[in-house]
Amino acid sequence: MPDSVTLKTSGGRASGPSGPKPKRVISPRNIILYGTLFVAAAYYLLPLYVMMVTSLKGMPEIRLGNIFSPPVEITFEPWVKAWATACTGLNCDGLSRGFWNSVRITVPSVVLSIAIASVNGYALANWRFKGSEVFFAILVVGAFIPYQVMIYPIVIVLREIGVYGTLTGLIIVHSIFGMPILTLLFRNYFASLPQELFKAARIDGAGFWQIFLKIMLPMSLPIFVVAMILQVTGIWNDFLFGVVFTRPEYYPMTVQLNNIVNSVQGVKEYNVNMAATILTGLVPLVVYFVSGRLFVRGIAAGAVKG
Repeated sequence: MPDSVTLKTSGGRASGPSGPKPKRVISPRNIILYGTLFVAAAYYLLPLYVMMVTSLKGMPEIRLGNIFSPPVEITFEPWVKAWATACTGLNCDGLSRGFWNSVRITVPSVVLSIAIASVNGYALANWRFKGSEVFFAILVVGAFIPYQVMIYPIVIVLREIGVYGTLTGLIIVHSIFGMPILTLLFRNYFASLPQELFKAARIDGAGFWQIFLKIMLPMSLPIFVVAMILQVTGIWNDFLFGVVFTRPEYYPMTVQLNNIVNSVQGVKEYNVNMAATILTGLVPLVVYFVSGRLFVRGIAAGAVKG
């Protein structure tokens, strides 16, 4: 019997259930709530639906003008062309080269920025040193400086050290720009962990790296997942840094997509453009779906830390 329902007895006889009335499934509150959620879902899913059905149509069917109708005859030729043969100027290798460039940019940038930021956050939260507050304040300010303000000085620095126009230079830029906000996240997370664990480890003679690797890291899966999501999506979707700090042969996938969509050569192939757009956005989508489960598992695994 539900806890909210009780039976009042009088002389050994039940007088009937008492307690709050069960809520109606259909109510003005539920109608407004689910109606708002439905409108929001349709707002985001409708463009995705149009992109998907358009990418599976041939150009003769697209010219009929009904963008919402499903394809009469499904074809994957636009996807193949978007990946392997779409032209941008003299290059006709589609998104494939840009994809591998993005992988070579994203993976080391994410690993490097998260590794350094996690150690920075751990040090700022648990190992206070002279000037640590000033250093943290500088990092916080750096997290909110517009990227456009620093583009020209960074170009000069990268040119002077000989990595301008290379993947190495772009990796350095992404790692540096991701570090302030990630350091802030890690510092706040490590500061929220029980200080008794840190103090007990210090009493037992554990050092800086022992405490970090054996105590802090096993309890920090949620924040590492959050940091990975932020960096992967931010770096993969970046266009500005990719077009400014690299040469055409090193362009990431987003720059390749822009060049394909805005190409003025030949007929505008909307099915190829839609397929290229979906291909470019697949990696962030997969990261969100996969990491969502990891995030929940990480919270459950770290629940004992409170």
